[in-house]
Amino acid sequence: MPAVVFFIVFAYIPMGGLVIAFKDYNLFRGLWGSDWAGLANFREMFSIPEFFRITRNTLLLNLLGLLVCFPAPILLALMLNEVRSRYLKKISQSMLYLPHFMSWIVLGGIVYAVLSPKYGVVNQILRWLGLKEIYFMADQTWWVITYTLSAVWQSAGWGTIIYLAAITAIDPALYEAASIDGAGRIRKIASVTLPSIMPTIVILFILAVGHMVSIGIEQPLALANSVVSDVSEVISTYVYRVGIKQGEFGLTTAVGMVQSVINLCLVVAANHFAKRAGGEGLW
Repeated sequence: MPAVVFFIVFAYIPMGGLVIAFKDYNLFRGLWGSDWAGLANFREMFSIPEFFRITRNTLLLNLLGLLVCFPAPILLALMLNEVRSRYLKKISQSMLYLPHFMSWIVLGGIVYAVLSPKYGVVNQILRWLGLKEIYFMADQTWWVITYTLSAVWQSAGWGTIIYLAAITAIDPALYEAASIDGAGRIRKIASVTLPSIMPTIVILFILAVGHMVSIGIEQPLALANSVVSDVSEVISTYVYRVGIKQGEFGLTTAVGMVQSVINLCLVVAANHFAKRAGGEGLW
């Protein structure tokens, strides 16, 4: 019941606010006192030049996250599972979990400090090797790379929890049978561990695909700057900048509604293809 109440209060009831997308919303007249605008907000959304740029940036960063961030917890869980020292394993897990509990403002400050052209340790090492310093946070290509790798750093450790739980549930007799057949560690991983946790991987992959046009505001806001705005401006930061700071509530609600509809279609499509491929879906 607590879970049901949570989703009713924080997920289903707020859906009523989507009516703002069809209104010329006035903060002082309220939701029902504002005039209806029909599809005007949607037409305006597709007419602004920034819309396709921020959509492109959102898809690009999420695609890179899917290609790099999604496999990272799986590989990390497989590696941790092979650690035989319980003490070392617990310390490693604790250190890997730590970035997840830190604010992106703090993590962003660490990233800027480490990659600083003048004082950052990375550029100091590059100069020590006789190489030229790199302006990581001022170059568009390096910013995208930094964004992706910092997301791995922040989320990979926490993501291993689900996969380690799935690995723990594997029947030890399967590993014993593989050992009798002469399988080594790599062979056991390929023939026992990965097939056993594949349903978990498929479900999490479907959920990840369902967020392809969604992106949290914390990381882009913490790492972005005006120099790289052409690649750092995403839907969530646009909604914050235009909707909250400029008061364009109807327009940004329309953007969020289109975003949610696309996410829903992606989840349904990913679930369909997963089941057609012989795997298990969400439903």
